[in-house]
Amino acid sequence: MKLVLLCLLTVCCASLACADGVTLERRKLLEVLKQLGDVKNSLERKNLLLNTPPQNIEDCCCLSALRCFRASLHVHFNMTERNQNKLYRSLKHPITERGLDFCESGNGVSTCEMCASHPKATTREFVSRLESLIQKAISRLSAN
Repeated sequence: MKLVLLCLLTVCCASLACADGVTLERRKLLEVLKQLGDVKNSLERKNLLLNTPPQNIEDCCCLSALRCFRASLHVHFNMTERNQNKLYRSLKHPITERGLDFCESGNGVSTCEMCASHPKATTREFVSRLESLIQKAISRLSAN
């Protein structure tokens, strides 16, 4: 009887631990989305052309796309501004990366395009696609 209760308790705890992980990732991505909204206007005011991953990125390339967006932010924008730096740090956070790692197999990353090979787009399009990528991840985590 004690063994059955112990097994039941273990299963319940394991399911709660998994649910907390998804909730934590979803919460972090919602925070990133809010931070992006806070700096959206200042980013869009710059008239730059940036390497921008496509809108319909494959699941295995979402993490690679995030890293591309993050690298472009670091190179082309003033990361000393408080809100932009906060966004950059959030994009670098391991929980954010985990939230965008949709690749089922470990070898899918090699098929993703390098950041420099993505076509250049305006800052407005760059911000829009980053926002779309984060929203895609939130939706996907919500569905699980």
